[in-house]
Amino acid sequence: MKIEKYVGTIREAVQHIKKRVPGAGCKVGVILGSGLSEAVPHLEGMKVVPYTQIPHFPRTTVAGHEGKLIFGRLHGVPMVIMQGRFHYYEGHSMETIALPIRVMEYLGLKCLVITSAVGSVRRSIKPGHFVVLKDHINLMGRNPLRAFHEEEFGEMFPDLTDAYDPKMRRVILSLCRKRRIPIHEGVYVAVGGPSYETPAEIRAFAMLGADVVGMSVVPEVIVARQMGVRTTVLTWVANMASGLPGASLNHTEVLALGKQVSVRLKGVLHDLLRTASTSLCGS
Repeated sequence: MKIEKYVGTIREAVQHIKKRVPGAGCKVGVILGSGLSEAVPHLEGMKVVPYTQIPHFPRTTVAGHEGKLIFGRLHGVPMVIMQGRFHYYEGHSMETIALPIRVMEYLGLKCLVITSAVGSVRRSIKPGHFVVLKDHINLMGRNPLRAFHEEEFGEMFPDLTDAYDPKMRRVILSLCRKRRIPIHEGVYVAVGGPSYETPAEIRAFAMLGADVVGMSVVPEVIVARQMGVRTTVLTWVANMASGLPGASLNHTEVLALGKQVSVRLKGVLHDLLRTASTSLCGS
């Protein structure tokens, strides 16, 4: 797809959303990962737009990803929640994975909170624990900015030094500790999937400095960073990675644990979004 056509798909999706949700806008956005459909914070004046009704948005094919955009307000601040995401392993191109982020930015996005299920590479990080990301290692083999540059997106060569916003990370750490939720800071290694990793790969990731492993997040973070959106990622550990004691690699079990985690995550998200809307995301 040529860049001119791609920009057109973004604008077409934005216009359709504005018709479906008059006055649609979003200062703060949330992406909910696997099994977290019950973690949706309550928003005032909620309006739901299924992905299937938005031009150029593909369907989600992974269990636990609802496939809805939810618009509303929290403390008077416009927000949008992506209930389900697109993955590279589903066969989507990187520009398709980037599409929702760009659409949200066109609608006014300033701060983005991304959640995701991950596997733990470290014995000290257990299933059910939260990990707020401080950095990543991209082993997906692709970059979402490749061959799709447009001036209005931002710089062609964005600096990823603080791609994971330090101030938002400190807020998450404080909120989780107040709620006595086990929380770590960590480095995320992104792989293409959909197969789980081998024990040898996990040992290599640990040597590289990774703490958790997953099959999403990084394309979204890179795109958000390019567009100047402050971004934080709060992951939850679904399983110990391959080769570690207690490893159990089963997506059904991930979804089951996700339902339990959703209760705790919902409270943290509500407090985080309140803080983001009042003091983190500017005017």
